[in-house]
Amino acid sequence: MANIDDHPTVRWWREQLVASPRAKLNADSLRSLCLEAGADDVGFVELNRPAIADQRADILAAFAPTQALISIVCRMNRENVRTPARSVANVEFHANYEEVNTVARTIVKRLDEIGVRALYPSAGFPMEMDRFPGKVWVVSHKPVAVAAGLGHMGLHRNVIHPKFGNFISLGTILIDTEVTDYHQPIDYNPCIDCKLCVAACPVGAIASDGHFNFSACYTHNYRELMSGFTDWAETIADSKNAHAYRQKVNGSESASMWQSLSFKANYKAAYCVAACPAGEDVIAPFLSDRPGFVRDIIKPLQEKAEPIYVVPGSDAEAYVARRFPHKTIRRVSSGIRPSSIPGFLFGLPLLFQRDQSKDLSAVYHFTFFGAEAHQATVTIHDRAVKVEQGHVGTSDLAIVAESETWLGFLAKERNLIWALLRRKIRLKGSPRLLQAFGKCFPA
Repeated sequence: MANIDDHPTVRWWREQLVASPRAKLNADSLRSLCLEAGADDVGFVELNRPAIADQRADILAAFAPTQALISIVCRMNRENVRTPARSVANVEFHANYEEVNTVARTIVKRLDEIGVRALYPSAGFPMEMDRFPGKVWVVSHKPVAVAAGLGHMGLHRNVIHPKFGNFISLGTILIDTEVTDYHQPIDYNPCIDCKLCVAACPVGAIASDGHFNFSACYTHNYRELMSGFTDWAETIADSKNAHAYRQKVNGSESASMWQSLSFKANYKAAYCVAACPAGEDVIAPFLSDRPGFVRDIIKPLQEKAEPIYVVPGSDAEAYVARRFPHKTIRRVSSGIRPSSIPGFLFGLPLLFQRDQSKDLSAVYHFTFFGAEAHQATVTIHDRAVKVEQGHVGTSDLAIVAESETWLGFLAKERNLIWALLRRKIRLKGSPRLLQAFGKCFPA
């Protein structure tokens, strides 16, 4: 590696410090530094950009001096991701995350040499598990990358880079110094709306109309991470003996969990990434031979015989049974059990199953008392859910609950009848509406 003193950014910055202690980093020199450190593309965003306003509090909580953000891209090897062999794909995912972190660390070290303070949150895991099951990530890399002009979100909720497609990993660096020029979002979306991600997804998480079923994706793809691991550990605890355990978890699933523990957690699908043909470097085979692209890339993923993890009663369970009858349905818990009332409300839009709500139109007023006093309104209408703070409008069902009892009820540690008899939970309206509510959020 070249001497840091010889780098043009270092020389320029030291000259500026003499003239002004509040000098901004030169954007061209900073970009050069990032690319030399190994990034495949880079963009800069000011902290006060309206597009990332909802990220500001989290950014400042992680690094209070933040003035600007550096967004970096490292591209992946496409064929490793496209193969149905998940061990190959997972090695690529993890290696690419490590590359992003290494590049970010190199950039931060070089900036430190010239007196610029900087911090880089992880590109992947580990994350802040003390916040689980809430927002465990430090910075949301995707909206920062979009604001920095490194692509747009596709139908599959992945950032599509105009050149590399969605075969990328993202990283973000927080710096305490402004930059002379900032990037703006690109003026088009590379997503070509081909719907191949819809066709490849084994759990129907991506709908052709733009709807995304977070719970379906999370339960299957992240089966060996976070909530899936929690559910697996509780399965062990609930099993009386080895035979009882094997009735719930077969040998290959136990071995796969061992591999995740001894290597790194394995993603079960990510077929949406594999299927996407967008991006200048990616799209040629799709344009020249679309049937061949589907035959060679999509069909092997669709036809693979594999276990698909779903929550009982979820939209995903019905989808797999209808669309992929040759795949084995494995009914599991989502493993998501909120530990607070804000966590419960935060999770509702993520766990919502719209097909289960098709005949429901109701307004729910929640009033929590005890350890966590809180009021909220949940409206389910036209196969959509809306969560608002406070009581809004007229309720069809009013639920008054002691917060600890309600959380225990959600965790199946409290009995609803017991809670109603002891008035720990009180209902005003038809109890059937509570049953319909639960059907929309199977756990």
